[in-house]
Amino acid sequence: MTGQVAQRVAAHDADVWLDAERADLDALQAAIATPTHAEDVPRACGIERGIPLYEGGTVDALADDPASARGLMAEWNRLLSHGAGVFAVRAAWPPEVVRRANVAFERMLCEAPADTGDHFAAAGRNVRVWNAHEKLALADAEAFIDYNAVPTLALAATAWLGPAYQITAQLNLVRPGGAAQAPHRDYHLGFQAPEQAVRWPSSAHRLSASLTLQGAVAHARMPIESGPTRLLPHSQNWPHGYAVKGHPRVDRLFAEHHVQLALEPGDALFFNPALLHAAGDNRSAGVERLANLLQIGSAFGRMMEVLDRDRLVRAIYPPLLERQRAGSLSPVAIERVIGAAADGYPFPVNLELDPPRDGAPPASQQDVLRDALAAARSPARLAQALEAFQALKRSH
Repeated sequence: MTGQVAQRVAAHDADVWLDAERADLDALQAAIATPTHAEDVPRACGIERGIPLYEGGTVDALADDPASARGLMAEWNRLLSHGAGVFAVRAAWPPEVVRRANVAFERMLCEAPADTGDHFAAAGRNVRVWNAHEKLALADAEAFIDYNAVPTLALAATAWLGPAYQITAQLNLVRPGGAAQAPHRDYHLGFQAPEQAVRWPSSAHRLSASLTLQGAVAHARMPIESGPTRLLPHSQNWPHGYAVKGHPRVDRLFAEHHVQLALEPGDALFFNPALLHAAGDNRSAGVERLANLLQIGSAFGRMMEVLDRDRLVRAIYPPLLERQRAGSLSPVAIERVIGAAADGYPFPVNLELDPPRDGAPPASQQDVLRDALAAARSPARLAQALEAFQALKRSH
């Protein structure tokens, strides 16, 4: 290969394998300087700090007509994809629906342990109720029905993910003095450290943002001093965002340019998970910031066939352990077998039983198998570890 050809090949490879050292931070600055134009969001009632605003009553009216609903969803899809990346709906949830849900939510918060974990913030004054979606149904089925019958929720989810989406939710309470999160992107790749994220090709980085939709419904007044979500409009359009989490210049740009919206009960935010964002500091004297955080998943996040990987792993473990002992399989070959047999993805998980610690994802089934091989544990010991692992996957 000649020098010029090698340079071209290296440049093409760099388009696939992202590297924090080569991240174009000027491109991020240019992306976040992009204005939000009113003509691009004609159904919005206004634009505040670059974020399109919609009225819940208007959304409800549009939802009643299939053609109008499709037009609104098309607008939201464009907005989330290559527009601001975030929009708000004022009074999307009726007051009586929020009040009834809050009765159940208050009971959940009283029962929550003091340290419930947070993927992007230190333990302290931030309390989460994991799996609030299922818990609301069990606590008050009527409240669950009214809450999830709201048109804004279905329209936003369908606009970005299409039909057959899957809803999860985490109730989040931040008391006065609660510290801000670090700026980040969200699940899937957003939950991985940069050195893990760069193992995925750029096509997977783009795909990650299409697999989930992030939302937040205010369940109490959220003035700016209470620290509502800090947002960096248009930042989802920068390709390196998953690879540079914690980068000092990115954090500095975020600190200088982020925007926040004050929210009232029933107001909602929806945003592309690749949008750089972070919960803010609660600097208020007495406001407890309460939001229901929605994480909505694509129906496509599933395999075509059902297989019992737990049974599969137990079946291959004795001969795989024996081959490792005999040295008849190299460590690289063993790693390939682990990858083919066990589930390498740690989610979904019961985050009450296995809460986030220091921003690291929980262990995967591959990690359980890998650890058993490294310690040369007996098949019985592996079975015990797998049973404990599966227990973390069940809601309760």
